Amino acid sequence: MPLLALLLCAGFASQASAECTRQVLQEATAGYITALAAGKPTIPALAEGNVPYQENDVAMDISKGVLSQGISIDFNRSIYDTTQCASYTEVVSTGKHPYVIGTRLALAEGKITKIESVVADDGDWLFNASGSLSYNKKETWTPIPEGKRDKREVIKAAGDAYIDAWGDSNVKPPFSAQCARLEGGSYISGNCKLNFPPPFNVTNRRYTIDEELGAVDIFHNFSFLDATIPRDPGTQTNNLMRVESGQIRYIHENTICAKKGCGR
Repeated sequence: MPLLALLLCAGFASQASAECTRQVLQEATAGYITALAAGKPTIPALAEGNVPYQENDVAMDISKGVLSQGISIDFNRSIYDTTQCASYTEVVSTGKHPYVIGTRLALAEGKITKIESVVADDGDWLFNASGSLSYNKKETWTPIPEGKRDKREVIKAAGDAYIDAWGDSNVKPPFSAQCARLEGGSYISGNCKLNFPPPFNVTNRRYTIDEELGAVDIFHNFSFLDATIPRDPGTQTNNLMRVESGQIRYIHENTICAKKGCGR
């Protein structure tokens, strides 16, 4: 390839990379958190036009969702995926109307192009905002030293193995001996294994992966838990995981129920 073409390709690659930095994602996410607290669904990084907005897998008007309410935010944690240009944020509110909210922002050219939220409150699976707040504060999610970070493929594979094992006991997720699972507001430490009766098909997986924090969040449809709706496609769920040295250290799960307690 001629030198000029090589230089042009390198320039385009550099420009594309610069369009989605950690800082860009952090600023967009900070704007979302501010808007959520204020109850004003106007986010500085929001793209022009009709940006797709979903709550609990249902498309809706952004001005009528949880972003329009104004909630007290007691805790938030975010991860940033510069490869896919997306962020995931977990928010806990123990205010007048308690919530645990997980939101994925997708960006392009510095602008938010899609917002997906799992909005859990009273009646959803094991919901307890106070418990979620307490246990979240006790966990350590500091950046992993650069030389010890897992590749994104390793982090993703660990997250997939955890979910795949639900319906296949032959799959062995790489659990840390200290693995702990925050499910709704309930905390289970030392045993993260789960298995459910077949058939089991977890579909519609959307990933956010942050190598710096060793984190992966997976939005998906849980095809077993809610006894009041069909297994396929199931109910809206997300799992946030921290992977350290290839092993799953923390798991957070928030699942939406069509009926109180998912009918169980």
